[in-house]
Amino acid sequence: MLIIQNSTTDPYFNIAVEEYLLKNFTDDCFILYQNKPSIIIGKHQNTLAEINYQYVKENNIAVVRRLSGGGTVYHDLGNLNFSFIKNSGNDKNLVDFKMYTTPIIEVLKQLGVNAEFGGHNDIQVNGFKISGNAEHIFKKRVLHHGTLLFSSDLSILNNAIKAPENRYSDKAVKSVRAVVANIKDFISKEILITELQSKINQFIELNYSDVKSYSFNKYDIARIQELVLEKYATWEWNFGYSPDYDLSNKVKTEQGELIFSLSVEKGNIKSLSISGIDAKEIIENVLVGVKHNEGAVRKTLNKIIKQKNIQINTEVIIKGLF
Repeated sequence: MLIIQNSTTDPYFNIAVEEYLLKNFTDDCFILYQNKPSIIIGKHQNTLAEINYQYVKENNIAVVRRLSGGGTVYHDLGNLNFSFIKNSGNDKNLVDFKMYTTPIIEVLKQLGVNAEFGGHNDIQVNGFKISGNAEHIFKKRVLHHGTLLFSSDLSILNNAIKAPENRYSDKAVKSVRAVVANIKDFISKEILITELQSKINQFIELNYSDVKSYSFNKYDIARIQELVLEKYATWEWNFGYSPDYDLSNKVKTEQGELIFSLSVEKGNIKSLSISGIDAKEIIENVLVGVKHNEGAVRKTLNKIIKQKNIQINTEVIIKGLF
């Protein structure tokens, strides 16, 4: 097994690393990494329905869709992520959440933490969730990855993934919300996240065969950066890939309440209705076919304002559409 050495905290790069290792390596791999503040969306989720859009935008929190299914998780430098990427010649053993979480649970128990495998494929301590896990299969290889909340800012976590209620209608996978806690709060002595990282790596070295350290070479980094540019840092993957959805929203203004209703297919606005606003038909017509992306909507509105010489409160429209 290769223990991958990777110190970058760029979430776009690190999520791309997992796909690169899964699809381009033949060795079993294990990697621990940290990300700057970011929200990691499951492959089959509606991104906008899972995040607090305004809060995420105002706080410059990255949003990245991962390769695996499951629900939304929050990463920051107080969170440690682990990934197993393994070969399997037996289809029955490809998906096994308990097998991949057991090494982590064993290390936590060595630290005096009463960790156990939970009903939603997570790791819990005294009923609190400290680790969310997901898997993805590619041919005869499986990617299992999980979070380890060590000293994360739980206030930001809860605000960032505070999803809007009753606004979105879709068939996307919904996150199962749980009460979370930090691992450090269950450890009697003060330790750093780097110590937890070292203990996990030591456990892997002692309990897995043919363990070697591996650092990415220039070729690896170039290929991973290609994945970032072509996929993981794109709006098309992180937002546009969401299953089709409908959005209903209300915005209060000094002139009254505006009601927005729109349908989105393959990331583009298919239909739009706005009540309580002047020039509604112009706005509705011009936005149909536009990406449901704030930059694209804003650009289109600014263009029509200039062409038609009409008054439109762009910020109100943006608030209603997102």
